[in-house]
Amino acid sequence: MRLILVRHGRTASNVGFLLDTAEPGADLDEGGLEQAAELVERLSHHEIEAVYTSSLVRTQQTARPVAEHRGLQLQVLPGLREISAGDDELSSDATRYIGTMIAWGHGDLGARIPGGEDAHEFFARFDAAIEQVAASGRQVVMVVSHGAALRVWSSERVHGFTEALGRAHLDNTGVIVVDGSPDEGWQLAELVGVRHWE
Repeated sequence: MRLILVRHGRTASNVGFLLDTAEPGADLDEGGLEQAAELVERLSHHEIEAVYTSSLVRTQQTARPVAEHRGLQLQVLPGLREISAGDDELSSDATRYIGTMIAWGHGDLGARIPGGEDAHEFFARFDAAIEQVAASGRQVVMVVSHGAALRVWSSERVHGFTEALGRAHLDNTGVIVVDGSPDEGWQLAELVGVRHWE
């Protein structure tokens, strides 16, 4: 099957560099709503059969224009939510948050921010959500989630993603297209909407 993994559109928390990971989360701002509307055309070449989002409102607002255009119902899977910032929720200091994910990448899967989740917990619930998507029997599915969750999951589960992303950043409404299955693994087909820092 093909997964079209989309990061949600822009929010005021993104603009303010706030760790906004808890439910329900910030709404899309004006720019984010425009980004969501633009996805209708950007994804028009994909035969999307179903649309899944996390339980945070910004993913549902991002997915809604595509779903409405195609006559599809949004299906909410809480397991697709953002990696928890724990005690650092709504902080503008992402040092511990980023440091935790770096630790995961170096093999310390038990690292966590107090009040947050470790890598075992994150992968268990995100993998379970993707398995539920795959079990739907649909061949092309749009999944709207979050920047850190998509980057961490794709780095571990999608062949070719880490090399393609490099040191870039998945921007709001960035798209990761992958082919495969939970059993056979996932292969990167396309990566669109990344920002290369100067």
